[in-house]
Formats: sequence, structure tokens, C-alpha cells
Amino acid sequence: MPLSAVATRYANAMADVVTATGSSLRPQDAVSELRSFEAVLRSAELHNALVTPAIPPGRKRAVVRRLGEILKLSAVTRNFLYVLIDHRRMAEFPDIVEAFELVLDERLGFARAEVIAARDLDQSQRGALNAELEKVSGKRLRMRFEVNPALIGGVVARIGSTVYDGSVRGQLQSLERRLAAES
Repeated sequence: MPLSAVATRYANAMADVVTATGSSLRPQDAVSELRSFEAVLRSAELHNALVTPAIPPGRKRAVVRRLGEILKLSAVTRNFLYVLIDHRRMAEFPDIVEAFELVLDERLGFARAEVIAARDLDQSQRGALNAELEKVSGKRLRMRFEVNPALIGGVVARIGSTVYDGSVRGQLQSLERRLAAES
């Protein structure tokens, strides 16, 4: 799903702050803080309180200030959240965080790899797969993992528009197509 121009604009602004020379917040820490706040924001009551226009921005800021203390958010992250409140953009927060990660990856020279495996991979398997995919693609990768037992075995990796299908299901489908073509 493509991200909105609004999400990208706010993500770029936050990325400008955390990648600036002398920034007090490292990019990976910013991602971690925003993701931890996003996890708290999954509470329906909190989400509604921060999104509804019936609650004044000052009260929303007080809630974010208190949550920031509990979550140990940096001043940069808290100020960013205040900007979102002031501009009535909290409803777009999940998209903004996603766009922020994409912008940071691009600025830091990483490509995204979406990996679907038939079962959960341990750290050594993930590391070996990461090394192999980086070698094949020629890019530094940030990998996201998902489990889909329907693959039967193996993995499917998507880097940009390129798909590497090493699944048993994919190999069976390829064999089926070849056999049908020979008939």
C-alpha cells in the first residue's frame, strides 16, 4: 500500500532531525521510540483520545508527556509527537512511522527485504539468509520476516520488485508448469 504524501512529509521532517550532524538522537533509537509509542497507541481508548478533535491539544500533550516519561522517550520524539498533535495528524501516526523507517533506510543505504518462511527461522538462519541475499542483490538489507506454513518448506524473499522463490511450493508449481508445457 503506498504511503500518503502527508506521512512522507512528516517522516522526512523527522529524518532530517535525527540524521542531522550533532543530533542528540540516533536514527535507530528514534525508530525504536516511535515503535514503542505506536504499540501503546494500539489501545483503542488512547487512540481515540489522541485523534478526536473534541479533546483540546493541551490535554493530548499532557497525555503524551506522561507516556513519554513512562516510555523514556527523548525530547526529540516527544516534540515530534507534539507537532503531530498540533497539526491533527495522530490518525496518520502508523503510516508516518512506516514512512519514517523507509526514509531512514533509503538515506542510510539499505534496501527492504520481505522474507516469508515456512517456519520461524532462528538467528543463525536469519543471519545466513541475510548474508546470502545481500550477496545476490548487491545491497545492504533490512529484513522483515513472516511465517506462512503453506510454503511447505523454504523461503520466498522480495527485494524491491525482485522475488527470490526458494520455497517447496514454488518449486512444485514450477515443475507443474514444465510438465504441462511438455504435454
